[in-house]
Amino acid sequence: MQQSVFQTLADPTRLRIVEALASGEQAVGDLVRAVDIDQSGVSRHLRILGEAGFVAMRPDGARRLYSLRPEPFQAIDNWVRNYRQLWEGRLDRFDAALDRLRSARQREGEK
Repeated sequence: MQQSVFQTLADPTRLRIVEALASGEQAVGDLVRAVDIDQSGVSRHLRILGEAGFVAMRPDGARRLYSLRPEPFQAIDNWVRNYRQLWEGRLDRFDAALDRLRSARQREGEK
């Protein structure tokens, strides 16, 4: 996984833009209202998101419409999947240990 993908999303404004675009294609003006910063700031963050492959731009007359691209999110999901499997195994073992502890306490309480 490229570190730049995480660096791109680490910025709170870019993350808010990504979250706003999760509901579908939007114009810059809509994003300005959604993230509450000026248009030049939104445009700068959209450029960075575009260079990182997160967003696509489609011209619509005088407007530019932005939408999310699935590829970087699929790459993140693939990267996280390995760690998810690791932690699920550890959590399953932890759950089993808690069950043993609960059973032991119940047996003590019955005595």
